[in-house]
Amino acid sequence: MEILTYFLMGIGLAMDASAVSMSKGFTMKSLNLNNALKISLLFGFFQGFMPVIGWLIGLNLIHLITGFDHWIAFGILSFIGLKMIYQSTKKHPDIEKDYDHFSFKILLFLAIATSIDAFAVGLTLSFLKTSILLPVLIIGITTFTLSFGSTLIGYKIGKFLERKMEIFGGLILIGIGIKILLEHLS
Repeated sequence: MEILTYFLMGIGLAMDASAVSMSKGFTMKSLNLNNALKISLLFGFFQGFMPVIGWLIGLNLIHLITGFDHWIAFGILSFIGLKMIYQSTKKHPDIEKDYDHFSFKILLFLAIATSIDAFAVGLTLSFLKTSILLPVLIIGITTFTLSFGSTLIGYKIGKFLERKMEIFGGLILIGIGIKILLEHLS
């Protein structure tokens, strides 16, 4: 039963990462498995790594981050989403060439922004005095798998709708940022 709980936890935590992965898949001009692997590995790693950090920090320091973690996630996702929307309105090949939707820097910010909830899960696991290894492995593998599949699905949908999907992808990122912000403000 414990493994099933961790698997369901992994699916829940992977939803934001999967949505972002799909939005990135929308921007692919051609199928690029390296980009799908890059985003999946980063998202899987951070979804697995952030609970470890939360678990190590434990209850004593939670008050230091809970006041602004949602603002960080909202800011990062909104900035990248707005940049995607802006880039989609430009028709100059030079501008498109300069913006790499799969740059390490962009994907790193997205991976961190979508894994802040995993930090809180790690805190919870520390309160329950649960071993961290099995949950972290299951959460990371689940996120990797769902992100990879979502990137490919995004590519399949995006190749038919081209630029409109880049706008849609940007709106998804902004929407996820707003969702995170509203969940924490209420």
